[in-house]
Amino acid sequence: MAIRIVRLGSPRVQNEGLRIGTVRRPPRGVPKAEFATRDFYDVWYPNLSPSAELVAQALHAESEKEWRDFVRKFKAEMAMPDASRTLDLLAALSHSADLSVGCYCEDEARCHRAVLRELLEKRGAVIG
Repeated sequence: MAIRIVRLGSPRVQNEGLRIGTVRRPPRGVPKAEFATRDFYDVWYPNLSPSAELVAQALHAESEKEWRDFVRKFKAEMAMPDASRTLDLLAALSHSADLSVGCYCEDEARCHRAVLRELLEKRGAVIG
């Protein structure tokens, strides 16, 4: 049992489990009925996505300093009660179920899912 951090739209791996899209917007040009079959996500959960303002900041972050500023602000958003409880829930579920969370970004190192990975690990999640 584990939680995987994935790129949405990438082929699923065996035993990946439920795929949760932690993105602000659904994929463009893809009918809602095809989100799962085209390997985007089974459940859309934008609550674990950066706010619209932070998405814009992340997309325009060119320097390491700008990226670190985004990370700091996103962690503050994830420390809010609803997001924090969701991360606690996912960490607990990772001990008894397979599931995955993801985003569209090509480079995980410059994506909010790297921050989600860190926050889940700190909560004791089993990361696959």
